[in-house]
Amino acid sequence: MEYVVHRQSHVFAVICLLLAACGDRDDDARASEAGAATAAAADVAAARPGIDVLFTDSLHLVAGRRVGLITNHTGIDAQGRSSIDRLADHPDVELVALFAPEHGIRGEERAGAAIDDGVDDRTGVPVLSLYGETRTPTPEMLEGIDVLLFDMQDIGARYYTYVSTMALAMEATGAAGIPFVVLDRPNPIRGDVVQGNVLEPEFSTFVGMYPVPMRHGMTPGELARLYVGEFGVEALLSVVPVEGWTRDTTFPETGLPWVAPSPNIPDYESALAYPGTCLFEGTPISVGRGTERAFQWIGAPWLDGPALATALEGYGFDGVRFEASSFTPSAPGDGKFDGEEVHGVRLIAEAGDYDAPRVAVAMLIEARRMSGDAWSWRESHFDRLSGTDALRLGLEAGDDVEALTADWSTQTEAFRSMRRPYLIYP
Repeated sequence: MEYVVHRQSHVFAVICLLLAACGDRDDDARASEAGAATAAAADVAAARPGIDVLFTDSLHLVAGRRVGLITNHTGIDAQGRSSIDRLADHPDVELVALFAPEHGIRGEERAGAAIDDGVDDRTGVPVLSLYGETRTPTPEMLEGIDVLLFDMQDIGARYYTYVSTMALAMEATGAAGIPFVVLDRPNPIRGDVVQGNVLEPEFSTFVGMYPVPMRHGMTPGELARLYVGEFGVEALLSVVPVEGWTRDTTFPETGLPWVAPSPNIPDYESALAYPGTCLFEGTPISVGRGTERAFQWIGAPWLDGPALATALEGYGFDGVRFEASSFTPSAPGDGKFDGEEVHGVRLIAEAGDYDAPRVAVAMLIEARRMSGDAWSWRESHFDRLSGTDALRLGLEAGDDVEALTADWSTQTEAFRSMRRPYLIYP
């Protein structure tokens, strides 16, 4: 078991040769040194995602090979050009298959909608669905592929399914002996902030496969390394890192174009709120799907927005304030009050490190109290998102925020220690 670190110019690719555990817990200094070299090589005013770095420093990973690509509309270079097109147009690369995740290859399908196979209009390359009859590439799908790439923008929350697609594809390629390459992208809500509880393994699902926190502070490439090193995923893994990104960098600071990763993450502010407000998907309360501020607000016809905002302001949370708001959810949504005006609160971020999961717990307490008999649970879904049933049971028991989150800091500190050897960026 070993890490083989390849450095070309100022870039490295990390290869884990069919590892179930990558050990080497003293890797901290090496990861920090490598990340510092990556950052120093780039223009600090604008990051370069892995797709750009692939062509300037790591073309050997794909040159002369038949390439498969898991991607969607977020797979673009620093100038906004499609990764699909860049690979298809390169004379040394043979792009033979595309794989579509949840929301489809163009990111336009609603959450949970099955994705069909098809053909990419621009390139004529077959598109195979990983969000339909199967979520794992089958041996038949992998036939004729020499290397499989992953290039999608994650948003840094445990519930987001793109990294689950990545993990299942890693396992499939590992079983087939096919190299897997992550073209890394920044964590848009920073890599130095870790918040929320850690998923309990018995609650593992596609919206949270591994014991990581609600806001994990890792890039897809770092998560891939963690999956191999800690969670038994076997893969021939390489990571082509981002240049010019450090852990305290927010997405607006990268200089990269924002592309909504899915229809209801329209902007950076929604990504910031999502690690907390996503929990409301397991309740009768709307998160504003189909609106311009999805996940930045919650509402229901029976809620009193001004009273709810006043109650939440009383908690004194740092970095966020609450504003009474009304909005009208619309399709494609989650079926909650589509076309009906609802009332509630909007979260207004004043800092990029506000504790969205803890804030959401207070919002759950107050919204549930105000809802009375109108409250109900989508019990299994709430527990899947929470990664435990303890949060729901504690809310039902009337526990306060302090009691409900009492052990979260212990959980996140343990996770920080576990993830350290797998970090790439300073």
